[in-house]
Amino acid sequence: MALRFGVEEEYFVVDPVSRTVVPRSAAVVERAAPALGERVSTELIAFLAEAKTSPCDDLDKLDEQIRGMRAAMASAAAGAGLALAATGSPVLGDLLPAPISAGARYAESLATYRALDDEQCICSAHVHVEMPDPERAVQVSNHLRPWLPTLLALAANSPYWAGRDTGHACWRVLAWARWPVAGPPPYFASFAHYEELVGTLLGCGALMDTGTIFWDVRPSARLPTIEVRLGDVALTAEESVLFAALTRALVQVSLAAVEAGEDAPRPAQEMLRACYWLAARHGLSGSGMDVHTGRPVSFRDLAWDLLAHVRPALVDAGDLDRAVAGLRALLDGGTGADRQRAAYRRRERLTDVVDAALLSARPDAR
Repeated sequence: MALRFGVEEEYFVVDPVSRTVVPRSAAVVERAAPALGERVSTELIAFLAEAKTSPCDDLDKLDEQIRGMRAAMASAAAGAGLALAATGSPVLGDLLPAPISAGARYAESLATYRALDDEQCICSAHVHVEMPDPERAVQVSNHLRPWLPTLLALAANSPYWAGRDTGHACWRVLAWARWPVAGPPPYFASFAHYEELVGTLLGCGALMDTGTIFWDVRPSARLPTIEVRLGDVALTAEESVLFAALTRALVQVSLAAVEAGEDAPRPAQEMLRACYWLAARHGLSGSGMDVHTGRPVSFRDLAWDLLAHVRPALVDAGDLDRAVAGLRALLDGGTGADRQRAAYRRRERLTDVVDAALLSARPDAR
């Protein structure tokens, strides 16, 4: 039986004329709340608005929710004279220091993390997949670790930053890596080991609270889920659905391995970090590595290896044909980062890049 799952997405609030980011997320959230209720919220940075789906048990329902959610957010932004862009990093805008949203917790975060907060202008997507308990969640996390760079390459959608091409496909993950608890999670012997390490990090002040555990995989502190949080927000709804389908399938096969008593692979953290950079640098267009041996392998081959690995879960959920078609489309058409750069090359205007990332108020679009 396929596990229930859901998606959280962050979007940049932009001025529809200049296409620069603007600190007006509260206006968008206020207008979106009648349609989305508690599924919409502000974020730490006032340039960002977040929306989330409800838990879903199949991909068609998730697809419908993501499209409806994006359309509702786009309509809310338009009603406030604004627009929303689905890109992992801000293409245009005066960013520093970034405006912090109102609220006591955000103020405490700024006091704790200082410039780390007011430089975090990034938009990600988080996939939640239900878990039976936290113990199995951390064991599943162990099994996910070798595949994280491949997921990162698939989701790359942040090549530009404040008017310049960074030379990377996913600049967001490199900006995010400066946080004290971020990036690929460690290997955990047990949930008790996880709690012990988190307690140490809290005790020394590296964490403000459990909400600032920013490893790319973590047991949710609020929900009975494992949260995979390493992807850029997707350029299109189709890609968001594909990423969620592959993530759920990866969690599903990992849970089956845990319940069968299979030992998780243990690639070295430095190998994972190196492969993260390769994924961030090239997306799907370059060479990654086998994180167990260090052997160079193209990310295109790694993407097909991932699909083969999760095939049993995709078949079980009835998602195989859709995942294969989605992956082929992504490999043929390029990642979000590739298509952002293609939009720029047509007229060499960064405003065209923002336009390529704008959400549509039509649920059947983007």
